[in-house]
Amino acid sequence: MRGIRMLLGAAASCVALSIAPAASAETLADALIAAYQNSNLMEQNRALLRATDEDVAVALSALRPVISFVAQSSYANVRSYRSLGFGAATKDNDESLTSSIGLTAEMTLYDFGRNALALEAAKETVLATREALVDLEQNVLLGAVQAYVDVRLAEDIVALRQSNNRLVGQELQASQDRFDVGEVTRTDVALAEAGLAEARAGLSQAQGDLTIAREAYKASTGVYPVNLAPLPPAPATARSLEAARAVALRTHPDIRQAQRNVTIAELNVARGKAAMRPSLTGSLSLSLNEAGNETSRAGVSLSQTLYAGGQLSATYRRALALRDAQRASLQQAGLVVAQNVGVAWSNVAVASSSITAGDERVRASRTAFDGVREEATLGARTTLDVLDAEQELLDAQFSLVSAQASRHVGTYQVLFTMGLLTVDHLRLGIPTYDAAAYYNAVKNAPATSPQGKKLDRILKSIGGN
Repeated sequence: MRGIRMLLGAAASCVALSIAPAASAETLADALIAAYQNSNLMEQNRALLRATDEDVAVALSALRPVISFVAQSSYANVRSYRSLGFGAATKDNDESLTSSIGLTAEMTLYDFGRNALALEAAKETVLATREALVDLEQNVLLGAVQAYVDVRLAEDIVALRQSNNRLVGQELQASQDRFDVGEVTRTDVALAEAGLAEARAGLSQAQGDLTIAREAYKASTGVYPVNLAPLPPAPATARSLEAARAVALRTHPDIRQAQRNVTIAELNVARGKAAMRPSLTGSLSLSLNEAGNETSRAGVSLSQTLYAGGQLSATYRRALALRDAQRASLQQAGLVVAQNVGVAWSNVAVASSSITAGDERVRASRTAFDGVREEATLGARTTLDVLDAEQELLDAQFSLVSAQASRHVGTYQVLFTMGLLTVDHLRLGIPTYDAAAYYNAVKNAPATSPQGKKLDRILKSIGGN
């Protein structure tokens, strides 16, 4: 009995050693930081956000004059025939070369707010795209949590499988010894051999699962895991399900993005209505020809489309329909977010209950295994009874570590559904991408030269290529 307990203690020590921290252990925070800094998806969507920032500059340019430089030159050769009478004629060639240079400027003076509305819509699109970037950040960090926990779980299962192999091997040796002295039959030995073969197959599967988990970790963080530290205490979420839902409906990026999209749709409705109204345009021009004559002109023009085949009306109706669609999308986003919070909260509660039950199951299974194996040494139990008891203990341990992993991931899933799974909220202590830096540099539609160099410095500082 003492030997059995020592063997079980050694198995427990193997599991404990697999989760013991070392001086160079990688923590979950390290994994989250690596995922944030190495994510190609994050880099891709940051570039898309910068492209959306430029749409604001494009929209602003419509409120400014368009200045053009024009230089032109033309050559003309006019041949004419003049009659001299009595059937005679003469040919005259008149050649001319005219050249001129000039500047022209045009600007929309009044268009019932079409260009101003387009500018506001572009600004709202930037804000909506920022929310999409926050949502992607959440997905990247949640993927890192899942990858970290999966590797830790796979390592624990490998350790349990290794312990299982040693225990079953010990049972095979015991069965062989009892068979040699005639206490059991060859059937008992065969059962122990089959159990060892199954344990070895289980270990191979667990090692394969660990390899797969390591690959997923690298895909998520950019590096392979090396000596992962134990899971830290789960972060705080909310006091109750209703409190979590209230936070989610205020802060979740999906809802904020949907709200921005509604605003954009409403602005587009106003733009569609303004498109049916006239535009007042002013123009200035200055030209100089080859003779040194200067010509300057100034003018205004009022124009309005009277009939465009129904295009303007269709565009307006389309804007109305899209506005209604975005409003419905906002309502649906609220329902989905609230549902996701409830599901995540329930998963954590289920995992917590499973952990409590799992602890009891592991203790009871270990006691039963100890008893069955001791009885087997006295001839009151068969080898099959011992193998069954050992498998029950192994299953109980599997269920416990799986429930612990599920609860940890579930806690971060709750934060995710609340819209709080971000670098800032987790206080990872690293510089984050400043979405406003590039926007502030381009929102006034700068040209090149000093502004261009400034933008290059900003791109480098925020990690852009």
